[in-house]
Amino acid sequence: MKFDQLTAHADGKLLTGIVDRVGHVVINNPERHNAISLAMYRAGAEEVARMAADPEARLLVIRGAGGKAFASGADISKFEKERSSAEDVEIYAQASKAFYDAVFTFPKPTVAVIQGYCIGGGMGLAVACDLRLCEDKSRFAVPAAKLGVGYGYDGIRRLANLVGPSMVKEIFFTARQFSAAEAYEMGLVNRVLAPQMLTAYADDYAKRISENAPLTIESVKAITQSLQLDEADRDLDALDALVKGCFASEDYIEGRRAFMEKRKPKFTGK
Repeated sequence: MKFDQLTAHADGKLLTGIVDRVGHVVINNPERHNAISLAMYRAGAEEVARMAADPEARLLVIRGAGGKAFASGADISKFEKERSSAEDVEIYAQASKAFYDAVFTFPKPTVAVIQGYCIGGGMGLAVACDLRLCEDKSRFAVPAAKLGVGYGYDGIRRLANLVGPSMVKEIFFTARQFSAAEAYEMGLVNRVLAPQMLTAYADDYAKRISENAPLTIESVKAITQSLQLDEADRDLDALDALVKGCFASEDYIEGRRAFMEKRKPKFTGK
């Protein structure tokens, strides 16, 4: 996938678009290790919501430009301008939350492709995704305790659902960097690959997902996402309807026919 196929936002610092049924978000601020500004957070939330509603997008892939960082979170150089007052802090917090929430609630699969550093808010973005692929030299950290920064409930809960409360405490209390091997061991990432293999692997990964039955995938995602909610907030009737919808779909008929005819199915999401 070439970045010139995507549309630029936030002065070119964020690139988005749908190519071959795959939605893309690229953090394009490599000179600052892909730090994310207020404008980038706002554009990101809007674009992710737009692609969520577009049936052409079967999944969403998020990555950083430049090869040295996935994302390094908030742009500290803009703190004096964008986060100097309590009001500014709240505006920034709401914008970043809107972006992460848009990714987390995206109804289709989301994949973070991580090259290099994944730091602070970059970790929050990666954790909001369903799946995470990284290279073996990637580094992970949340240095909030080194900056005196507060970290919200949603981000910590999502991280705890992946790695457990004890590892969350180690990540935050020590504020140290973790290797890709440590990230895999704690369950933070799904795959660790050699740098020269990551892009091709991620592209094939996305292609495989995009070719499978959208309704099946979306129902499984909805059910697994509900497991992260309080029990009282789970709508089991709605989840059951999604499962029944799979069996009532044209894709179910297509899947059976393709199996019997020994050919590759062509799913439409209907």
